[in-house]
Amino acid sequence: MADEVFEHPRLAAIYDALESDRSDLDAYLAIADELAAHEVLDIGCGTGTFALLLADHGRRVTGVEPAKGSLDVARAKPGAGRVRWLHGDAGTLPPMRADLATMTANVAQAIAEPAAWDATLRGIHAALRPGGHLVFETRDPAFRAWEGWTREASHRFTEIPDGGAVESWVELVDLSLPLVTFRWTYVFASDGQVLTSDSTLRFRDRDEVEAALTAQGFAVAEVRGAPDRPGRELVFLAARR
Repeated sequence: MADEVFEHPRLAAIYDALESDRSDLDAYLAIADELAAHEVLDIGCGTGTFALLLADHGRRVTGVEPAKGSLDVARAKPGAGRVRWLHGDAGTLPPMRADLATMTANVAQAIAEPAAWDATLRGIHAALRPGGHLVFETRDPAFRAWEGWTREASHRFTEIPDGGAVESWVELVDLSLPLVTFRWTYVFASDGQVLTSDSTLRFRDRDEVEAALTAQGFAVAEVRGAPDRPGRELVFLAARR
């Protein structure tokens, strides 16, 4: 099941306003240029920000998202007709031969169960042409990002266009490494509604990620640091064998 922050219609509708800084996508767009990728598969496309950015740069894009609430937002955006949107996950893909598959932001870590992770990599492998690439990021467990997931560190008010202010914060719920569960709380000033969304991420170290990729038919080409979060995240670039 998708987390409420992505599935609930009211939360999906404000996601872009809450996450307005998407400078993290610059590195992915540069990789698409670097690889001269024409057909791109965006797994866990969310509200479609990166899929539409790719389409703006002349690429043929398929966006795949399990949360219908987020996908509805993506499909309603200007220019959405240039992207093929699919409701599902990497295990439900139709036949294709993409040059590049991407999983931006928390997508890779949100696939927490090992069986689901392996199935995701198998599905992506099948959707790539021979020699095609997969790129995704994951937080480096050594940085211990969860130590900053407190109300004090995250509390903020965000003005939503035509929707008033939303108060939000995150709190750690459970730390059972490699799994970390946290809860976002959202308070809508317009009517006082309070919504929460629980998420669980799996913190994989570099060796675990590389072993999973190799087992599913990928060759790890490079592991980079995330330019927008130096020292905090690892960006994996793998080629389909």
